[in-house]
Amino acid sequence: MSHDHDHDHHHIDWKEHGVKVIPGDRLDPNTAQTPGMHREAAINLARVGAQKIWAGTVKIYPNAKTGAHHHGELESVIYIVKGRARMRWGEHLEYVAEAGPGDFIFVPPFVPHQEINASTDEPLECVLVRSDNEAVVVNLDIEPVEKPQEVLWIDPIHRH
Repeated sequence: MSHDHDHDHHHIDWKEHGVKVIPGDRLDPNTAQTPGMHREAAINLARVGAQKIWAGTVKIYPNAKTGAHHHGELESVIYIVKGRARMRWGEHLEYVAEAGPGDFIFVPPFVPHQEINASTDEPLECVLVRSDNEAVVVNLDIEPVEKPQEVLWIDPIHRH
């Protein structure tokens, strides 16, 4: 009979290898950056030993936008804490959608995208989570289309 929580054969130091609380004012700005935004790492291999995820924050100042970029093979989740995000994506950033506080944004692997602060007077503050322990950022030189096409998300599970 095997139990995943049975540690009779080896002792794990849960104090050293257990839960870690990272104070919000002690994030690491020494992470991959994209012009127009400021990322800080909270969770990664170097800071906490994370093997499968990276997490941190991003701030985009009022009326600012990032350069176009992608995150290689990584999946990304952006959670909007404060402000209004306008996301553009595609080969020429030809698609657009907006998100506000409490909204989640999913960015699949290799998708060229750009984050824009849709507000002229409020910073955009987000939490980022990626599917690997290191921050992969590939900055791109893209000529965006002038008028992107708005795309609304349709829930494939709960269609109306």
